[in-house]
Amino acid sequence: MLADAVPLYPLYALFFTDTGLSGSEVSALFAVWSVTGVLAEVPSGALADRWSRRGVLVIAGVLQAGAYALWTAAPGFPGFAGGFVLWGLGGALVSGAFRALVYDGLAAAGAASHYARVIGRAEAAGQLAQIPAAVAATVLFRAGGYPLVGWVSVACCLGAALLASALPEAGRERLPGARRVQPEAVDGPVPGPDAEVDDEPGAAAARPASLRAGLTEVAVQPAVRSAVLAVAGLAGLGALEEYVPLLVADAGVPTGLVPIVALGLPLAGAAGSACAASGARLPSLGLALALGVASTALVASAIVAHPAALTGLAVFYGLYRMVLVVADVRLQDRITGSARATMTSVASLGGEVASIAVFAAWALGGAVAVGGLVLLMAGTLPRLLRVRAAA
Repeated sequence: MLADAVPLYPLYALFFTDTGLSGSEVSALFAVWSVTGVLAEVPSGALADRWSRRGVLVIAGVLQAGAYALWTAAPGFPGFAGGFVLWGLGGALVSGAFRALVYDGLAAAGAASHYARVIGRAEAAGQLAQIPAAVAATVLFRAGGYPLVGWVSVACCLGAALLASALPEAGRERLPGARRVQPEAVDGPVPGPDAEVDDEPGAAAARPASLRAGLTEVAVQPAVRSAVLAVAGLAGLGALEEYVPLLVADAGVPTGLVPIVALGLPLAGAAGSACAASGARLPSLGLALALGVASTALVASAIVAHPAALTGLAVFYGLYRMVLVVADVRLQDRITGSARATMTSVASLGGEVASIAVFAAWALGGAVAVGGLVLLMAGTLPRLLRVRAAA
């Protein structure tokens, strides 16, 4: 929550333009950020698997703090670009390492079955953090402008890094309580007797946790591959968040009230994430139906275009966040090797690629076209999540 309660988040785009940057320069900065994240995503997961997931999280917090310090100390295009490189590296380091650290830590304590509840609460905390971040941004900006907002943001990131350093980290051996995957239904090839599986307690430790090991497991294990595709496709749908202010404004909300009304979305997302433990008990078809309802609610809110219809947008986002967290749970349950962070990073990279489809759909048909993508994803979920984890 501390890592997400950064007061610069609601203001950094305005910071850029108020410094004198043009619209094209701001877009160039976002491109630097995106390219850095894409290039660093999978290698950063491999680093976490080979070295230390806790250490990677600490470095990520320090890098992000460095990004905001550079922005605050040297505002201008070069400083902003350098900051985005640091932020992109930090974000890539977190994406795979955090979930791998949580899952393996719970498994080491014999509590892997609690992963859905724990990660759901963590995701909910991240959503709720947007509210104090918005309030802090308003208060701090009035008190000291962008410099004060920037240095408090640096402190938030360093505080998160300090907390990360206190997290316990399980070893790389085969962990007690880790769960195996069993077929729920057979729709395609399943791992044969020669497939590489960790049946012995020391098998995972004997195999190097590296980029090659992670990519190999994604390639040769159908259960892992399908879960990676599911998580990537769902994560890509999150690109709709970039258009939320437009959706709120199109519903007839005055411009001055858009930021306040838009805060209802993270509240809905937090509620959905917090329900992940209950959602994890749903069969794949149930998750698909939930996503189908989400798609309908999104399209209805866009068509009605009335402030009251924003309830539909909240319903969409809450259900979407629940399904996304549950898909991540299914992915973690299927991973049997030691390169968990690498494989999670592969899914995150896939989400970055999938988000392009959302941008294209919005350009072609707005929220209604994006709702069609959500419905298409709902139709593929039963097949992608057909293999379930058994205790």
